[in-house]
Amino acid sequence: MRNKEERELKKEQRKRETSERNKKFRRAKWWQLALYPMYGMGHNAFSFMMGIVAYYAAGPVGLSTVIASFIITGTRIFDGITDPIIALIIDKTKGKFGKVRPTALIGYLTMATSTSVMFLTTHLVPDGFRMIYFIILYLIFIIGYTINGVAGNIGNTILTNDPKQRPIYGGLNMIYTMLFYAAGTIFLSFYLTRKYTYDDVELFQEMLIFTLIIGAICCLAQIIGIWSKDHLENFGIGKNTVKIKAKDLWPILKGNRPLQMFSIAMVTDKLSLQIAGNAIVNVMLFAIVIGDYAMMGATQGISTLPNILVLILGISYAMKVGSKRGYVIATWTCLILYAAMFLLLWLGDPTQIRMDNMGFMTIAFLFLYIAKNAARYVSSGLVNPMLADVIDYNTYQTNTYAAGTISAIYGLIDKVVSSLQQTIVGLLLAFIGFKTAFPDVNTPYSDKIFWMTMLLNLGVVMLAYIASLIAMKYYELDKDRMEEIQVELDRRRQVDISDDEPNALTK
Repeated sequence: MRNKEERELKKEQRKRETSERNKKFRRAKWWQLALYPMYGMGHNAFSFMMGIVAYYAAGPVGLSTVIASFIITGTRIFDGITDPIIALIIDKTKGKFGKVRPTALIGYLTMATSTSVMFLTTHLVPDGFRMIYFIILYLIFIIGYTINGVAGNIGNTILTNDPKQRPIYGGLNMIYTMLFYAAGTIFLSFYLTRKYTYDDVELFQEMLIFTLIIGAICCLAQIIGIWSKDHLENFGIGKNTVKIKAKDLWPILKGNRPLQMFSIAMVTDKLSLQIAGNAIVNVMLFAIVIGDYAMMGATQGISTLPNILVLILGISYAMKVGSKRGYVIATWTCLILYAAMFLLLWLGDPTQIRMDNMGFMTIAFLFLYIAKNAARYVSSGLVNPMLADVIDYNTYQTNTYAAGTISAIYGLIDKVVSSLQQTIVGLLLAFIGFKTAFPDVNTPYSDKIFWMTMLLNLGVVMLAYIASLIAMKYYELDKDRMEEIQVELDRRRQVDISDDEPNALTK
């Protein structure tokens, strides 16, 4: 009887707390929190499909592998340049249908149209025009992809401004993305590649249909999820928001310390994880150091469920303590687990790691591999909520609403730095003698291979996490600070702001 009364008291207390937060913050309903983050799955669906576009260019289209690679690399540079331009245009618009809904729809339709025309017609174009035709369509896709990404980041800031709710959509975004990549990989590797070869145009056309359907569902979910929030009064400080101008780009980066620290932490994390996840580095770890390349597939196959469970627990913790503290705890956990993995492989015998040999080395390796990846997903799941905090901090400082622009600034830094991953891997491997060919499954083991594998797979990640923890020392946007900022922004929405008031408020 007593336990029942305690449960009822706790239930009433939670209701009171929710009611108070509903008055204090612009909170989202549970179904909005569930639907809106699906935009990330649709966004990644197009990214996944375009990950095999080089095979289409070199196969049915008939371009050389070198030309195809140069085109794709060049469009990545174009992608970085277009980000701030498109974001600035979107930030300055004030349509009667909001910002997110039309932007998301335009982004999806641009991606859908360009990829449909690309995969359905490029191989039919006369040889002399195919390359320029392919490039134009690819550039149009990049523009649509950028518009779609900006729409997602803008919506993150207006979906909810409650620091307790924001980690939820970051976690759901990661879960949806993980589930999609599992489904997409199965569809591609277990269905399409068994039915066709990469020289068959039908493979790409079926992949196109799959992507268009997923993208359309996710775009619809995004629009429904943000519908009631996508109004002028929810952007920045509403009608009092100062319009952003092109000349504001540098002052935003220069004067926003949280954005600087956030960028350092997230970009170093991403670059190091791209290096660690490089296909060549995985070959070095599993095929050469461990001696069983099949272990890579086995570890990834059993990681999905634990990753989701740990992500849910981690995000639940972040809801209580705030995005910053959740990220710091996840980063410390990652650092400890990566260090433990290094000690295991250094002091133990990696050749004992086998699925048919469930001894200490195999069990310890599987535990650490799954645990470090799961913790990594928690830290990655807090990127979008922290970016939303940085955007709101800029509004607090300047009264300008620059969600798209700040996202683009971060995206530009991210793309420039992360594009270095293959160069770093190549230079370091050349340093130990691999100047004309990369290590493969037939490369014999050596101490040089071992230590370079440890550096590329574990060492660079540990260094990045140390850099992130240092950056977080100077990142002020913890849970309490964000609650103060949101209360002040809400006050400014309710009153007219005088010309000199913003300066007084932010001293």
